[in-house]
Amino acid sequence: MHLTTLLTAAIVPFLGVRAAMLRFSCSQLVVDRLDPLVNPGQVPSPHLHQIVGGNSFNVTMDPNVNDISQTSTCTSCQFTEDFSNYWTAVLFFKARNGTYKRVSTVGNGLGYSASNGGQTVYYISNGAVTAFKPGFRMVVGNPAFRTQAEARTNPALQFTCLASPMTRSGYRYDFPTDTCAGGIMVTVRFPTCWDGKNTDSPDHQSHVAYPVNRNCPSTHPIKIPEVFYETYWDTRPFNNKALWPADGSQPFVWSFGDKTGYGNHGDYIFGWRGDALQRAMDANCNSDLIQDKLNCPTLKSQTIVNANKCSIQRKVKEDLDGWMKELPGGGME
Repeated sequence: MHLTTLLTAAIVPFLGVRAAMLRFSCSQLVVDRLDPLVNPGQVPSPHLHQIVGGNSFNVTMDPNVNDISQTSTCTSCQFTEDFSNYWTAVLFFKARNGTYKRVSTVGNGLGYSASNGGQTVYYISNGAVTAFKPGFRMVVGNPAFRTQAEARTNPALQFTCLASPMTRSGYRYDFPTDTCAGGIMVTVRFPTCWDGKNTDSPDHQSHVAYPVNRNCPSTHPIKIPEVFYETYWDTRPFNNKALWPADGSQPFVWSFGDKTGYGNHGDYIFGWRGDALQRAMDANCNSDLIQDKLNCPTLKSQTIVNANKCSIQRKVKEDLDGWMKELPGGGME
């Protein structure tokens, strides 16, 4: 199901459907080689990530040790009661001479261009939902995938070649094969059904599931908000095809060495303070789709300028700004 269909379904309270859609900017918190879900305690982690959200993000994120909604002192997200952490892999450009350059994220052009990168986050409901519990976390996608058949098992992870910030068509599971005038948008949509018992699972996925024919399966009967990321990767500086591979193939690669794009994935750790997220879902809050209006009176918010001020120091000291002979961590294609 494409994003436009999802949003249409999510904002139809006038048809008698109980619906909510929070849409807000989360500025860049840090770009670092840490992954407290898949590689807890490991410094550095095998590949690079871009992280947004609360500033208590760290190498372990053990829910039994602290509650990130209480230990964070700021958030790079516009809703100030949201100290969750959201992260994805990092995109790189591989030039014809074999060197790599990190691609920056930019603010979503639909009202969030003041953001210093990061991503746009959505929480969507279509009917009553149960907000996540403290300690909840999940992962979607698989960095080992390299075929479209594998990628289609996670149909909500897609790429869009942006002709403009308004582009919402032409979804695909792999990297675009031509230059994109507005950059590349990567979307990550998480499952919306929960087993009602576990806030995590060994693979960080089994405790959640996608609905079947819009209904949650009996194994995962509890409807939860849909968490959705949109990340704008600024590939515009690399649109000169003289820098692309001599055979004309697309030049982008994920930080874990995937040049197909099929290994797209995302990570999430819940960190809303108190009952803030449940209040917003119960109040059917709906953000404006175009303008930067956080239309949810029950929640506290901050400007994007203030959200930009929340950041943390990189734990792994390595040059991420220049041209590199190999990917950080030595990821192989």
